[in-house]
Amino acid sequence: MAVLVIAEHDGAALKPATLNTVTAGARLDSQIHVLVAGSACRAVAETAAQVAGVTKVLFADAPHLKDLLAENLAPLIARLASGYSHVLAPATTFGKNVMPRAAALLDVAQVSDIVAIESPDTFVRPIYAGNVLATVQATDPIKLITVRTTAFEAAPRGGAAATIETVEVPPEAGLSRLLGQELTRSARPELTAARVVVAGGRGLGSAENFMRLLEPLADKLNAAIGASRAAVDAGFVPNDYQVGQTGKVVAPELYIAVGISGAIQHLAGMKDSKVIVAINKDVDAPIFQVADYGLVADIFQAVPELVKELEAAAGST
Repeated sequence: MAVLVIAEHDGAALKPATLNTVTAGARLDSQIHVLVAGSACRAVAETAAQVAGVTKVLFADAPHLKDLLAENLAPLIARLASGYSHVLAPATTFGKNVMPRAAALLDVAQVSDIVAIESPDTFVRPIYAGNVLATVQATDPIKLITVRTTAFEAAPRGGAAATIETVEVPPEAGLSRLLGQELTRSARPELTAARVVVAGGRGLGSAENFMRLLEPLADKLNAAIGASRAAVDAGFVPNDYQVGQTGKVVAPELYIAVGISGAIQHLAGMKDSKVIVAINKDVDAPIFQVADYGLVADIFQAVPELVKELEAAAGST
């Protein structure tokens, strides 16, 4: 049987996390179908149809699917799931919201946040804030799975266009409605997709210091800006900057931790980064245990000096 991937999108563009989920699905079966649900989002379905490995796109278009509320989307997933051995979604806020409800409707046990696939019914997932990897076996006939996207490469775009099939949509559940949302607009790369992340912690002391110190460094490296939970709780930055067990999981090529002590909850969200650089004046900070490069220094001196060095290097090329 084929594998169904639930696409995450904003109504206009496919989210990168969907591409990683397609790669995970391809390790289970060569037949990958993608469900694109929403309202007036045909362009997203056409984009999904061109992702390498996708053999069919299921297009569900209805006004009550515009906001992708779990109460309306889960019944659709449950209705379609009977034709598939596995149903996958990214382990993002979107996937964590809708998949448990779909699993409950199907009366199956969800397998959450997988990082590896051992066989069609055996998966590896982190537990205890990522300090232990558990190998779990799912015996349900339909396996609902959320995928930690940093553990799988993104499927390339530009493949041969798959067929797009329109599917019937269940009626509106009438259980919830979206009253409003505040969207953060930024010219910087998206945190979970950035090649470089510069993150700050409580050691920066204030919201003013956070941006004054980190923005020039991020600008030089074309980096996204992240934060520890302590910095978010202190009000330095909004919670969509948060990296960690209760925030976003990232695995960039370079992660620079500035003034972050390295609590276990934060490490769970960034320790898979390719190269980790830590700057902290506390030589005993736990962050140094996972860092590839560590600098014991005053961040208010070290970071401006690093920016100057980057400027000089750029000027000499």
